[in-house]
Amino acid sequence: MPCPFDTKPRWERRKEARPQELLEAAIDLFVERGYAATRLEDVARRAGVSKGTLYLYYENKEELFKAVVRSSIVPAIGEAEVSVAEFEGHSAGLLRHLIHNWWQRVGATKASGIIKLVTAEANNFPELAKFYQEEVINRGTAAMSGMLERGVARGDFRPIDVKLMTQVLTAPMLMLITWKHSVGPCPRAELEPLAFLDTFLDMALHGLLPPEAQAGPGAK
Repeated sequence: MPCPFDTKPRWERRKEARPQELLEAAIDLFVERGYAATRLEDVARRAGVSKGTLYLYYENKEELFKAVVRSSIVPAIGEAEVSVAEFEGHSAGLLRHLIHNWWQRVGATKASGIIKLVTAEANNFPELAKFYQEEVINRGTAAMSGMLERGVARGDFRPIDVKLMTQVLTAPMLMLITWKHSVGPCPRAELEPLAFLDTFLDMALHGLLPPEAQAGPGAK
């Protein structure tokens, strides 16, 4: 039911909503079909508009895909960057926050299918892979590395190879995405994502914390 205080004509309200409607239709089709098989006319049809209307907002499929990534994944990266910069507690708590928030904001949503899509189709679409590398992977990696550097500098974590540890911490999250979209739909492929992440965190933190602090803040 329209808001009684919204005086804009119905056609104008619809026009303002169209970019988001197109993005929602696009992410559905990209996840269902992949990048190559998704056609702009199908996105427009699912969004309930003409193909010409879609072109008013997005120049081509590549720009539409970039808009999907920027609306569904990039904001979560920004949240991680803010957390690393502003978090005041023990670095173990920051690590938990980053991983749990990533799953809630990306892993458990449709956006996780975009990550799987990029992994599968990067070689065929190098420009998209470059875009994703710059706006998602590089920033996400820097946030995770910053968290580790913070932990080492504060004495929360023992001295480590930050680059390698960043890769180690990222790998299980990517594994969950693969499981969810490639293995999970198969019969008996049971995996509880949050339980998996908590078990991983327990293992990682007992390996990162200095011996005298393994029972300290955030290690539980």
